[in-house]
Amino acid sequence: MPKLLLYITMKGTWIFLIFGTDSNENRIHVHVGRKATKNYCKIWLQPKVELCKSGDLTNAEIKEVLEIAEKYKDDLIRQWNNYMSGKLRIKIIRK
Repeated sequence: MPKLLLYITMKGTWIFLIFGTDSNENRIHVHVGRKATKNYCKIWLQPKVELCKSGDLTNAEIKEVLEIAEKYKDDLIRQWNNYMSGKLRIKIIRK
């Protein structure tokens, strides 16, 4: 599960990643959770940022990760494309 972005705050770290099979889907998306997450939420990035599956996240957490995804949408899409071309480097954001 390649990590695209680590969003680090005082409350913890959100991990934005993709699965190897994600390239088979026709819409760019990310899976998001924390280190101990077993069931990641899934967020579509195109054509707009929206929730696909909530996973183990609470409503408040979903709201938070949607806001982060919206703010860093261009970076996440760039990271997706970098992964697909074999040039991925994890982006780390500290808040």
